[in-house]
Amino acid sequence: MRWKTLFFWFLFVFVSPTLFAQISADCVNAIPICNNTPVNSGTMGYGIDDFNGASASGCLEPTITGAIESNSAWYRFRTGASGQLGFNIGFDSSEDWDFALYQTNDCNNLGDPVRCNFFDNRDMETFMGVGEDPNGNADTFLYEDWLDVSPGEDYYLLINNFSNTNSGFSIQFSGEIFVTNPYDALDCSIISNLLGPPLAACEGDPIVLDATTTDVLSYTWYSDTGSGFQLLPGETNPALNVTTSALYRVEVIRTTQNNLISDVQVFFSPAPTAQAMTDAVSCSGLETYNLEVKNAEVLGSQDPSDFVVTYHEDATDAQLGINPLPALYSPSAGSVTIFARISSQENPACFDASQSFDLTVVQTPELDIETDVYICESTTGVEIGEISGIGQYDYMWSTGENTSSIFVSQDGEYTLTVTNSGNGVDCSITKTVSVTISLAPRIDEVIVEDLQKNNTIQVLTELDVPYEYQLDNGPIQASNIFSNVAPGLHTVTINDPKGCGSVSAEITVVGFPKFFTPNGDGANDFWHIEGLESLQEPIVHIFNRYGMFIKELDMQSVGWDGTFNGRELPSTDYWFKLSYMDVQGQRVEAAYINNHFALRR
Repeated sequence: MRWKTLFFWFLFVFVSPTLFAQISADCVNAIPICNNTPVNSGTMGYGIDDFNGASASGCLEPTITGAIESNSAWYRFRTGASGQLGFNIGFDSSEDWDFALYQTNDCNNLGDPVRCNFFDNRDMETFMGVGEDPNGNADTFLYEDWLDVSPGEDYYLLINNFSNTNSGFSIQFSGEIFVTNPYDALDCSIISNLLGPPLAACEGDPIVLDATTTDVLSYTWYSDTGSGFQLLPGETNPALNVTTSALYRVEVIRTTQNNLISDVQVFFSPAPTAQAMTDAVSCSGLETYNLEVKNAEVLGSQDPSDFVVTYHEDATDAQLGINPLPALYSPSAGSVTIFARISSQENPACFDASQSFDLTVVQTPELDIETDVYICESTTGVEIGEISGIGQYDYMWSTGENTSSIFVSQDGEYTLTVTNSGNGVDCSITKTVSVTISLAPRIDEVIVEDLQKNNTIQVLTELDVPYEYQLDNGPIQASNIFSNVAPGLHTVTINDPKGCGSVSAEITVVGFPKFFTPNGDGANDFWHIEGLESLQEPIVHIFNRYGMFIKELDMQSVGWDGTFNGRELPSTDYWFKLSYMDVQGQRVEAAYINNHFALRR
């Protein structure tokens, strides 16, 4: 939550007297509001401390004055019907305002507010209040939940300027209650006046002030537009037609000498005129369409700061000013009619919802192609793109080709743009295909860890590529290591999952000591190979480091005792070769065996 930080301002603010025609800085003199009351005002300080030095009231906290109020305006109203009620307090986006709403009929017993807002305005909002932001901003911090009201409930509303700089504010009531009860949602009996409550009207509306009463000798009319009451010459009838915003006064001279003076505020808000808008086209697949781009069209030459523009999917919603669409609108496929509503910032009852435009959504192509493609070294190339085509669209490759697919023989990146043109708009999608040359797998080395309880095989390749590995007819695995391998002949297979071939090799898993000590002590006196019984007709040939043949062993041999022709050979390394008969009856030499050992004396 974002609460305020106190700043001290040393500013002199001038606001025209017209703005302050409807203002009271004290709760006991709160301005009554009913259905037609215009509320366009400002604040200049506060009167008595309505909170008697309290440190908080609901969300409100002390301001730079040390009290909860700094620049306050108090209003009161009474509900005349049941339903959902809210209000919008409009102000300049550079200013910081707060409000609290109390359900009470006694300023000396306010209690806690039923709705309250003390957030700062760092987001430069132009409205705060209860219900929904008329700008369609669902993420604002400056709005509280709707009120559910019943007839006869009394409320006091405090509006307080925190920043000490203000250009005035307006209050606009909203909610379901004003749809179901447009003329008595707020009870006007709280205002006792010959001329009735203040009147809010739209420019051009016929407004008649009627002071008709009994025992009258004469009527005299005056108006005050900010410089005091001025006589309206020739206006002596009991009724007065007015077309200008002003404070009006009637002086009634009666035969009973019980003369009357009655004042009423009349305020005319600018009446908007919606201008025709051109139809718009958008592409499917885009996240949003910015409806605010149509504001300039529908407003024409009218000042956008004087009006609120909202858009609706239903003509009735536009007339009632409900269910505004978000500015960033997500359109459905096809065509939809969008209805615009222009309403006065000062008085939302002054509006024009006569214009609309059609928003047509053109289908953006859907491109589902492989973006990682491999060319096997044994082939001449590969076809990439949309092989069968996806409609009457335009295709363009980064190579300059304009078919849905192309044949490539070199690695690299190839970009395809597919465009659907319609209703004067081009809707495109672009994807890049990465083509890589894939070499067939090759076995570089097989490391057999033998003479262990858990024989393991590790298959090494020339390339660092994620191949698939298989031992004999076992499961295919991503790892190149096989464990718990039984002694004997095995087949290891490497497969390229990209489809560029496979390679297999036959390996032999046997065990032999890495050294022996033929010194007659009965331990390690003979060198031999374990596991030969798993091979067909195995033969072992032993050589010295110069390649001279020394000894031949077969499956019946007890091993080599370290002699040649009865003579002891020196301590050094010796080599061997292992051969056996394969299934075709051919003698083959066992591969991938680390075939040397040491003689130690």
